[in-house]
Amino acid sequence: MKKIGLMSDTHSYLDPKVFTYFKDVDEIWHAGDLGKIELIDELEKFKPTRGVYGNIDNTDVRATWPKVNEFTVEGVKVLMTHIAGKPYKYNKEAYAEIQKSKPQLFICGHSHIALAQFDKSINSLWLNPGACGFHGFHKVKTLMRFELNAGKIENLELIEIGPRTSSIPDFD
Repeated sequence: MKKIGLMSDTHSYLDPKVFTYFKDVDEIWHAGDLGKIELIDELEKFKPTRGVYGNIDNTDVRATWPKVNEFTVEGVKVLMTHIAGKPYKYNKEAYAEIQKSKPQLFICGHSHIALAQFDKSINSLWLNPGACGFHGFHKVKTLMRFELNAGKIENLELIEIGPRTSSIPDFD
């Protein structure tokens, strides 16, 4: 069994609460829009981390993480990308990847809207952890946690880590 912490859309700010909520996870997955390469380093020092780059990410992040990441953990085939659309209404590029990969778990970010839904059209659980940074229109910063166990996705949690404010706090 592996415990996973899922996040997206940090936009250059890594909320310290992430380390509290993800203290018991085995891996962290980031669904894009990190904002700066240093966040990968911070996350990887804490836990094994994998992810994809998003539309705001610079060449350093794009050189480190792929646009699409396909992998298997605990018998669960995972496909992750940043921009995909929404369940039952995918953009062409994401839909082509889904059809090629046939994942059991499909993960994306970008919308800043947390959502977990089984999509019968692709026979996959669709997850978007929302956004956990300060930039965007979301009102609450969110994360997800779940477990992968012998081909099953279990104990999915949506975690609210606090309100998004219109400005980034001071970092003294």
